[in-house]
Amino acid sequence: MCICVNCRHVHNCVTYHLIQKQHNYRYNKKIISTYFIPKETLINININYIDKSIYFDWDLMECLSFVEIPGSWIN
Repeated sequence: MCICVNCRHVHNCVTYHLIQKQHNYRYNKKIISTYFIPKETLINININYIDKSIYFDWDLMECLSFVEIPGSWIN
C-alpha cells in the first residue's frame, strides 16, 4: 500500500502524481499550482501476470518528507 494516502503532501506531491499516472488514474485532471518535491523516496514496482498480460503495481514505500495526517486524502 502506498504511504501517500495519509501524508500531508498527498495533494501536491510530484511523486504521488507520478504513481497516479502509472496507475492510469484519470479522475484528477486539475493542474497543481504548488508542486512539492519529496526527499529520498523509495518506490516499489510489482510485476503481475494476469491472463497473459503484464500489469505493474506502483507503491511508495518510504519517503523522508512523509508527514502523517490520517485521512488527508479524503478531500
